[in-house]
Amino acid sequence: MFVPCVAMAGAVAGIKVLKDRKTRKALNSSSSGVTVDLDSFKPVTLNWRNISSKLQNKRTKEVKTILEKVSGEAAPGRLVAIMGASGSGKTSLLNVLSGKTPKTQGLRLTGAVTVNGVRLARSKHRQAYVRQEDVFYSQLTARETLMMEATLRLPKETSAESKKQLVDELIQRLALESCADTVVGDKKTRGLSGGEKKRLSLGCELIGSPSLIFADEPTTGLDSFQAEKVMATLKALAESGHTVVCTIHQPRGSIFRMFDDLMLMSRGQVVYSGPANGAVDAFVSAGLKPPEGENPAEYLIDQIALDTSSAEALRASEERVARLVDLQRQARLSRDPSAAAMSGADSSGSFSGPPLLESPSPRSSLWAQFRMLFKRAWRQVTRDKATNIARLSSSIGSAIIFGTIFFRVGKSQAAIQSRMGLMQVAAINCAMSSLVKTLNLFPKERMIVQREQEKGSYKTTPYFLAKLAAELPVGSLFPLVFGSIMYPLTGLNPSWRRFARFSGILVLESFTSQALGLSVGAMAPNSDVAMALGPMVMVIFIVFGGYYVNSETIPRPLRWLPYCSLIKWAFEALTINDFRGLAFEARCPTDAADGDQALARIGFAEGSVAGAVAGEAKVLGFYYLATLLLLKRNKAKYAPLIEEETVSENGSK
Repeated sequence: MFVPCVAMAGAVAGIKVLKDRKTRKALNSSSSGVTVDLDSFKPVTLNWRNISSKLQNKRTKEVKTILEKVSGEAAPGRLVAIMGASGSGKTSLLNVLSGKTPKTQGLRLTGAVTVNGVRLARSKHRQAYVRQEDVFYSQLTARETLMMEATLRLPKETSAESKKQLVDELIQRLALESCADTVVGDKKTRGLSGGEKKRLSLGCELIGSPSLIFADEPTTGLDSFQAEKVMATLKALAESGHTVVCTIHQPRGSIFRMFDDLMLMSRGQVVYSGPANGAVDAFVSAGLKPPEGENPAEYLIDQIALDTSSAEALRASEERVARLVDLQRQARLSRDPSAAAMSGADSSGSFSGPPLLESPSPRSSLWAQFRMLFKRAWRQVTRDKATNIARLSSSIGSAIIFGTIFFRVGKSQAAIQSRMGLMQVAAINCAMSSLVKTLNLFPKERMIVQREQEKGSYKTTPYFLAKLAAELPVGSLFPLVFGSIMYPLTGLNPSWRRFARFSGILVLESFTSQALGLSVGAMAPNSDVAMALGPMVMVIFIVFGGYYVNSETIPRPLRWLPYCSLIKWAFEALTINDFRGLAFEARCPTDAADGDQALARIGFAEGSVAGAVAGEAKVLGFYYLATLLLLKRNKAKYAPLIEEETVSENGSK
């Protein structure tokens, strides 16, 4: 009993200012006169009518019903919960209402969604969508994360002081004072708790002063203490006038009592819709009496879930759910005869008008976007001690290992093969180190970028350029450390000019490998796919890297591949840099007397360091350009909602 009380006390203490609208103040910029007000949203009523979602299998033509004629309403000042067992369709409904249903082949959405009686176009409107997974830049603090959101999303005339006051108020409202200057963290870095991250997600969304707040299972993965604080925050937001709709699986009793309205779903149909405190009575009137003292949420879920333990149990649960669906439909019609339209009796109503808000666009100039994004990227790169220490340790360890294996290679005929092998492993080591790091981190970062760009925070080009600029100094460090240790150990050409070129080639190749990783990460749907695809591509590049296969023996249809290989150009540049002008010990006429003869045997006789570096630079530019285009093209695509007049007029459309 103590823990829930502490949870509620902490949440209420942090967000009590939400409950008294008269005490809240607008934050004014004295220099520009721009007002920044968290409470500038317009209270709205959200209605949805006959929402259906069907997915057709392309091969079998079988149609799966995800949602079937779902109707309901969410009003300002009330916390609406959509509850149901796994697979009941609650998240699918939330995605339709928010316009966030991923576009899928064979998916068809029909129905109507209105805000204050105005039908929403597919353009963005002032809403917040808090997803199950909270993704942030792990090395930024909670305060820095909110300040970044405020800077990128508020009008450019807003002063720095006004933004700071806004962030401070958000931190107070969301009870984040104790962790405001703690980094968000990730699996490698300890940071915010799950509940604190969820409230930080809410804070980032509130900067846009949304009228509607959607939250997809906000308590998933949280302990009871954090879950109650998150739901208390949502409850307070609803009481302040926001329209709040959340999905939830099976809440504890104290959370269930926070709900004002409840929609129970099973197999894509509405089983109950009405006041949350009337759900149990409705089920009792249907002959389903709960056991004494049972959590009402658990009782309700048990009644609407399908029991698959046996064929008989499944049939009984299906019949029970069907009966509850019929009772709900009849109750809705008896309460409001006009609800016939909501249950599908009439689908020809006309709702016309402009969208609530047009699609958002960045408020800051491109230069301002670049500066802020560079600052964020720089903090992320330089503060990520775990990654940087791991890469530095790997660079030092690899350099010592290779330096020991190839220690003082010399200038014998046997040393020719050893020197070429050394150039190859040096190229592969730097490339793989950079590739793996990029493939592991970039797909997650891309998810953050997509969400921020949906809110109109910034354009793709300034983001990408800022990222590259911030990572340049740190990214150069690791190949330089690797080369500085390995080069003297192996006794390569002692010229300082040759060493400088050697180091520069490794740095260039490292960034080319990073560019390849960015392209793969921009194309792959997640880190797992990227980690599988990236090394496979690199293996192909290694095979055609000039060491294992002579370019003159490659089949003609495949002779273009070496020119795409970052390993090939790096290996060629490193080898020419070391071999050109070098004399070897020749004991017979067939021996290579100098470096030029050795280079000729692997097809590099006509090459030059400058030419190979230019080839590497072209590959680098190609992958950077490909990444930029993929980021612009591969933005989230959402399925359209086919409105009811269109369906009735065109029939089979």
